[in-house]
Amino acid sequence: MSDVKDVGKRIRAARKEAGLTQKDLADLAGTSERTVRAIETGTGNPTLAAVAATANVLGLRLAAE
Repeated sequence: MSDVKDVGKRIRAARKEAGLTQKDLADLAGTSERTVRAIETGTGNPTLAAVAATANVLGLRLAAE
């Protein structure tokens, strides 16, 4: 599995565990619902800032290897 899709799957799982909709998460992260959808599905080209903001809302950390 690609790293991008893995990050998206982890964000989706954390969002669902937190009981948030994609719209809720987008509002909290200061991004659009479309961007959250792109992050979760590993499609499109969301910015690193948007991915980081979304992960931060959920208490997740991004780490570079």
